[in-house]
Amino acid sequence: MKLRGTYTALVTPFKNGKVDEEAYAKFIEWQIKEGVSGVVPCGTTGESATLSFEEHEKVIKLCIEVVNKRVPVIAGTGANSTEEAIKLSLDAKKAGADYLLLVAPYYNKPSQEGIFQHYKAIASAVDVPQILYNVPGRTAVDMSIETIGRLSKIDNIVGIKDAHGDLTRAIKIRRVVPDTFSVMSGEDGTIAAFLAHGGDACISVTSNIAPSLCAQLHKAWWARDLDTFAKIRDTLAPVHEAMFCETNPCPVKYAASLICGFESSVRLPLWEITDASKEKVKEAMKQAGLI
Repeated sequence: MKLRGTYTALVTPFKNGKVDEEAYAKFIEWQIKEGVSGVVPCGTTGESATLSFEEHEKVIKLCIEVVNKRVPVIAGTGANSTEEAIKLSLDAKKAGADYLLLVAPYYNKPSQEGIFQHYKAIASAVDVPQILYNVPGRTAVDMSIETIGRLSKIDNIVGIKDAHGDLTRAIKIRRVVPDTFSVMSGEDGTIAAFLAHGGDACISVTSNIAPSLCAQLHKAWWARDLDTFAKIRDTLAPVHEAMFCETNPCPVKYAASLICGFESSVRLPLWEITDASKEKVKEAMKQAGLI
């Protein structure tokens, strides 16, 4: 099934340094009520890099239990060690994840053949539909169009989240993948252009705090209601900008705390945003009618 719409890259609330399971469950319920197409636990925005294996498994399992098949759960299970990615993926499969989101191996700087073999090994070991994740700004590696095309021929690799920044990527990817392959954006600020260039969906940071507006944006696009689409696009533009005024997920974690009431704390080496950034976030949210 092709994925369309907005899929929230969920923040992971903490309380006294531990995962706040109660707040997380309430947050997921709110996301579903607001109309998102699906949710993504343990992505970059969920601070997966600082979750222990036990916490990683717990967060994904809790998310799947709360969702209870109402929307797809795309579990973040990527790692820069292929063996670790397979372990995390098998855990997510056991918990009942609908899809896996697998970030390109970071820090190691593998070749294109290394990237291909990494994903091929995970796909062979775990029979769950898998979504590639290309985010060169964080990983220091960039999946080429050719590599994406090769990987799309593997049966259970069904899509890509591309956070490249090049708006022609959607068109270029489309040329080398099957029609059933989901092409998803990882950049909120350019989602309107991404859709116009042939994209299908967005794994979104902003939908943590504006799930209804983000969902409406995509619905308007697919209904070809371009006036509504343009209005929502312009309303969300300053919010997208504010969510990246400092390193993600620090701004959106603060913004979500204003709406949902849980702690805005992040784990080291991340740190809370400055007072100036807090004011920028609050002003953008006020302009969009979120607070």
